[in-house]
Amino acid sequence: MRAEILERARRVRLVIFDVDGVLTDGRLFFDHEGREYKGFHARDGHGLKLLRRSGVATAVISGRSSRSVALRCESLGIEHVYQGYEDKRLALQSLQQATGIAPEAMACVGDDVLDLPLLTRVHLAIAVADAHPVVKRHVHWVTALPGGRGAAREVCDLVMAAQQTLDAAIGEYLR
Repeated sequence: MRAEILERARRVRLVIFDVDGVLTDGRLFFDHEGREYKGFHARDGHGLKLLRRSGVATAVISGRSSRSVALRCESLGIEHVYQGYEDKRLALQSLQQATGIAPEAMACVGDDVLDLPLLTRVHLAIAVADAHPVVKRHVHWVTALPGGRGAAREVCDLVMAAQQTLDAAIGEYLR
């Protein structure tokens, strides 16, 4: 891991996650009545909980709206959820106003060109391993794991390791 990435991660107070392609593998499932289903990785979810417990806020900004995303975010305790924002800059402005946290203290995880307006404005821009090649060219770091398959947990672990809170978080389970 490059020292520059760890230094950037040390300063992060809030991590923004895209949904489709980051918290999920990007596939969309619909039943015969048009209801949408998504699959989320349990370790990603636990990583988000650990990150919040360590003092780093979490947010979701998605271009699509989905009841399953709202339910998942609620179950994880993610307070800042912005769905249906094709122009994600507007959600970022609302997030800044709601939290008082400037982009210079934010990280963002994305996978496609809709995420570029966020990724190019935050202090630590991250792409998942299977992100679009254009996105990978505009970020500071690329995860080893793909979206929906542990990439979000990898990001959480990176931030906590850089802020020296990861060992304590894991230590809770070794007692």
